Amino acid sequence: MCYDINTHCIHTERLIINLKMADVDIAWTTTESGFKMPTVALGTLMENIKALIKKPTVALGTLMENIEPDNAQVAQLVRDAIDLGYRHFDTAQIYRSEPGVGKGIRDKIESGDVKREDIFVTTKLWRNAHGTDDVVPSLRSSLQELGLDYVDLFLIHWPTAFQSGPNQFPKDEVGKFQYASIDYLDTWKGMESCVDLGLTKYIGLSNYNSKQIQRILDTCRIKPVNLQIEVHPYLSNSKLVAFCKSHDITVMAYSPLGGFKWRNGETEGPSIFNDSTIQAIARKYEKSPAQIALRFQLQRGVAVCPKSSKKHRIAENINVFDFTLGPEDMNRLLACDRNYRLNAEFPDHPFYPFHENF
Repeated sequence: MCYDINTHCIHTERLIINLKMADVDIAWTTTESGFKMPTVALGTLMENIKALIKKPTVALGTLMENIEPDNAQVAQLVRDAIDLGYRHFDTAQIYRSEPGVGKGIRDKIESGDVKREDIFVTTKLWRNAHGTDDVVPSLRSSLQELGLDYVDLFLIHWPTAFQSGPNQFPKDEVGKFQYASIDYLDTWKGMESCVDLGLTKYIGLSNYNSKQIQRILDTCRIKPVNLQIEVHPYLSNSKLVAFCKSHDITVMAYSPLGGFKWRNGETEGPSIFNDSTIQAIARKYEKSPAQIALRFQLQRGVAVCPKSSKKHRIAENINVFDFTLGPEDMNRLLACDRNYRLNAEFPDHPFYPFHENF
């Protein structure tokens, strides 16, 4: 299968894996450079949604500081997801879900259901470890939390660095976040060292704009293979997606189903589940709005990273390979774009990525 995005082609391979529960058909994205990645990942940001609803004005940093996921629940979710056919698991240092993700994966390896090479693990570098010499120790810490020898993909979570140190959200005496002016080019050197040491197979970026990516491409020794960004029917990010494909960089969509909004004190943005266009297309294909939104991205050549803590939802989210949206419906979904961004943190940071058009 080949998806043409502004003359750039992403090829997908299909892999049949025999499970105790079922035969599952999985698609992997393969770039021209040989990088391979499963196109559907399980997101593992297990935030306390009820706390957010009760306190809609709480800033993201304050919320994230108080997240303590139930890693036993995360481990069970990962085990269930592997049984359902998931082979890609997305976590991050700031999610605090690495122990559960690693435990679930190790359990399934020990039971003989999968091998380590069957599983693709992504984690991310947090803002307080952007110094060149801080990157390797940070990944080593993640590997210890995961209980794994390596990850498949290591991303810089944001280009916007905080003051280096053990505090993930450093603040001054008046409660203002303490930014650092560390250039992400210096951070990238540390990322390259992680590859050299065998701690990760590949490295990439998250929440970067095209100019920031180009700066890295112009100077790097090892190029990024993936960009993880917010993409959903209300934010198509078409120009940035096309830019990445033209440079043989895969794109992974986080929040592909929309989600909570961190800015302006809003609890939630407009819901794609109530969108009349998406609902109509879902009825036409006898699928859920979520499945339509995910399939839409896959046919654009964009991998997806939906998250849920419910087994029936994660089963629904991976059941998107048995139908194809027609060109007219793809165009209708593209027309849903409102340039509506859910995540827009720290806009006064010198390396804030979203002042640029793409």
